[in-house]
Amino acid sequence: MTTAVPVKSRRPWTPGQIVLTVLGAAVSAVFLAPLAWGLFTSLKSETEAVAVPTHWLPEQWTVQAWKALLATGNITDWFVNSLVVSVCVTSVVLLVSALAGYGFARTEFRGKAVLMGLVMSGLMVSPAVLGVPLFTTVQQLGMVDTYWGMILPQCAPAAMVYILYKFFQGVPRELEEAAFIDGAGRWRVFFTIVVPLSRPSLAAVGIFTFIASWNNFLWPYMVTNNPDLMTMPNGIATVMNSYGIQWAQLMAGGLMAGLPLIVVFVFFQRQIVAGVAHTGLAGQ
Repeated sequence: MTTAVPVKSRRPWTPGQIVLTVLGAAVSAVFLAPLAWGLFTSLKSETEAVAVPTHWLPEQWTVQAWKALLATGNITDWFVNSLVVSVCVTSVVLLVSALAGYGFARTEFRGKAVLMGLVMSGLMVSPAVLGVPLFTTVQQLGMVDTYWGMILPQCAPAAMVYILYKFFQGVPRELEEAAFIDGAGRWRVFFTIVVPLSRPSLAAVGIFTFIASWNNFLWPYMVTNNPDLMTMPNGIATVMNSYGIQWAQLMAGGLMAGLPLIVVFVFFQRQIVAGVAHTGLAGQ
C-alpha cells in the first residue's frame, strides 16, 4: 500500500512581494536596455544604424559590423594587452593592499596615524589631477610605451587598503594570539590564518580592481603611443577615429570590450556581495 505524499501548495504572493518584483523588473529593464540597444545596433548595417527615425530591431540582420571591426583593428593584441595589464594590476593591488591593511590593523609603530592619514588622503585626490605628474615621472623612468608604465601607476590602491583595513580590524585577535602561543610568526599567521579568513574581501577587492583597470581609458591613452600596446578601450577608440563614427562598429566594439566584465560579474556576483558584506562598509 502506497501512501500519498502531501504536496505543499505555494503561498500566494503578498502585495509587498508583487511591488518589489515589479520594481526589480523595472530596474533590470533600465540597466539591460542599453546593452540590448547596443547588440541590436551592432547587427544593423551602417546605413540602418543612423536611419531616422530609429528602431530597435534590425530590418536586415547582418554581422558586417563585427567582421569590419575584426578586419580593421588588431582586436586580439588589444584584448591580450588589456588582460595582461588588468591581471598584473589586480595581483599587485591585492598583495600591497592586503599587507598594508593588515599592518595598519594589527601593528603599532611610530607615525602610524600620520601615515594612515597620508594613505587616506589619496581618496580625496582625483586621478585626473595626478595625470601630468605621473606621466612626467613615468617618462623620466623611461617607461613610456611599456607594460610597466601602464601597470605601476595604477597600483596605489588607497580605497582597497581601507577596505581590507576595516575587515582586518574585525578579525578576532584570539585566533592570532593562539597561533603566536604555538610558535607561529607574524608572516605565518598572516598567510595561514588571516588570508584564508579574508577570501570574500580579497575576492571583492580583486574584482573591483580588475573592472577598474579593464575600463581605464585615460592613463593607457596618455602613456601609450604604440598601437601594438593599446588596450581594448584605446584601440577601439582609435579605430573609430580613423574611420569616422560608424555606430554599428562602435556598438560591436563596446560589447566586445564589455563582454569579459559581464562574464566576471555573472560568475563572481556572490563573491562581490559577500565581500561588501564582510568589509564593514555596507552600512557606511
